[in-house]
Amino acid sequence: MIMTLSIVMVVSSLLLIVLVLLHRGKGGGLSSMLGGSFYSNLSGSSVVERNLDRLTIIAGAVWAISIVGLCLLYKNAA
Repeated sequence: MIMTLSIVMVVSSLLLIVLVLLHRGKGGGLSSMLGGSFYSNLSGSSVVERNLDRLTIIAGAVWAISIVGLCLLYKNAA
């Protein structure tokens, strides 16, 4: 069970990193300086952004649940 939750945690961590990096920057920082107007013309609709937000929240919830589960399993094992 510990191995399964560890694998779920690693996969959800990597997925969470990818999903966060896919988000469009809201500020006028480095992303807008390096061709932000070109990127904003190619970015998807608001439906895509909402779906990306939902996937990010789900991946974060899976990550948090796996952390709590691993903590409980390690606490019971010791």
